Amino acid sequence: MRKIWIGVTGWGDHDTLYEPGTPSQKKLTSYASHFPIVELDAAFYAIQPARNYEKWIKETPENFSFVVKAYNKMTGHHREKMTSEEVRELFTAYRESLQPLIEANKLYAVLFQFPPWFDVRKEHVQKIRWIRKRLHDLPLAIEFRNQSWFSEPYKEQTLSLLQEGNWIHSICDEPQAGEGSVPTVLEPTNKEKTIIRMHGRNAHGWNKNGREDWREVRFLYNYNEEELLQWQEWINGLLKRTESVAMLFNNNSGGHAADNAKQMMGLMGVSYSGLNPRQMDLFDTGES
Repeated sequence: MRKIWIGVTGWGDHDTLYEPGTPSQKKLTSYASHFPIVELDAAFYAIQPARNYEKWIKETPENFSFVVKAYNKMTGHHREKMTSEEVRELFTAYRESLQPLIEANKLYAVLFQFPPWFDVRKEHVQKIRWIRKRLHDLPLAIEFRNQSWFSEPYKEQTLSLLQEGNWIHSICDEPQAGEGSVPTVLEPTNKEKTIIRMHGRNAHGWNKNGREDWREVRFLYNYNEEELLQWQEWINGLLKRTESVAMLFNNNSGGHAADNAKQMMGLMGVSYSGLNPRQMDLFDTGES
């Protein structure tokens, strides 16, 4: 397994990666010529049919991986009241939908990103344990959006909870903008995998969820070299305690994610073999 996987969230909106006029249905194939991993956001909005996963598997090389977001009804974003039976059926359907990725060995992790109101309390701790038990055979990652989990009375207990369930810690780089943000906690909780999600540091735009253009504002940020060099140092430290790190850039409101990811690859000194061929390389025989 690669030690450091660098990519971005989604593959549709990264214009610097694609030739002008590239149709949306061709973008994943092109994306996979640049990066070895991607975060799959579509699964957050709906349980994906097997045919979609089968298509995405075919469009990506053998050693490509996906971080798949958990469906929003599983994380509580919808705040819908469901019976215990409905919840079990939901988790079963989601688990079955992932089977093509599992069989293709292309599932890096299922990411449970909980909403800002998912704070540290007994019933939420119980929910985390229930999810881990229900999906016991899957690599599960967790990302909090409420700072109470890492407040001084609870930080060590939170990390112990994640270690106990072998959860992959999704470490956040994001602005410190009140209760709905979490600090960067450089603690791996799974010996095999750790995830880093780079949300940008736009403190002014972070809490603008009520605005119509909140998505355009929230993740509007371009990391500078000094900030990325700090992450280079932190990643090297993390790799002493976890076998692999997946770093995903989510700061794409202004189109910066892919460029920052390429910049980070350069700073880490990594290049990836076995990716899809670039369009310009299709007829390259390799002879000089």
